[in-house]
Amino acid sequence: MNSRILSLAAAGLFISAGTVQADEWSANFAASNNYIWRGLTQTVNEAAISGGVDYAADSGFYLGTWASNVSYAADDVYSYEHDIYGGFAGEAGGISYDIGYLYYNYDAEAEFDFGELYGSIGIGPFTFGLNVLTNTEADEGPGQDFGFGEATYLYADYGTTIGNGVDLGFHIGHHEGDFSEAFNGVPGNYMDYNVSIAKDGFSFMITSTDLDDAGPDALDNDDIKFVVGYSLDIEL
Repeated sequence: MNSRILSLAAAGLFISAGTVQADEWSANFAASNNYIWRGLTQTVNEAAISGGVDYAADSGFYLGTWASNVSYAADDVYSYEHDIYGGFAGEAGGISYDIGYLYYNYDAEAEFDFGELYGSIGIGPFTFGLNVLTNTEADEGPGQDFGFGEATYLYADYGTTIGNGVDLGFHIGHHEGDFSEAFNGVPGNYMDYNVSIAKDGFSFMITSTDLDDAGPDALDNDDIKFVVGYSLDIEL
């Protein structure tokens, strides 16, 4: 799977059809000054170290796992996120596609594990995708609904190479639902957007949201953030 540094920089965790190769194992490592997920910091604006292992078959089937440190409060220094995902990616008629299931596992302190179905299509430099909440161990609050399909994330990406191996990307996403509000501590409906450049594993991103307040613990989720990172992919 592509290193999650792209997840820190944009919308998420998907294999593009072009990266799936014949029956291979790979690993990835990434480090950045912030872990941004759908426009929101997951590390109270502190550094993140992550890594994962993936298997991709020539049929298009893939399976993998990924982990990172996370922090949702200033004194929450030992929390983690551990993801398990699997799906199928390919290309037909010049259109790439990727469908699968992703399970987000957190430590016992968080007790907020959840799963999503995801799907995306790629047309030239454009990618359009949708994540849909399927299940969670989190308890619903008054008036909240964490049922299947009650939270979604819709996004669009554009990526191109502008010369000398420099990749330029643009992203916009829309997250909504009661679960979004409970998990992130911000209003359930919001937009996030970013622009990023990357070369030889190094990346730089400018990201922000349309939120009017910072959310819990002054995470500054309404401010523009600058994220620098490095990622490394290793064939096993």
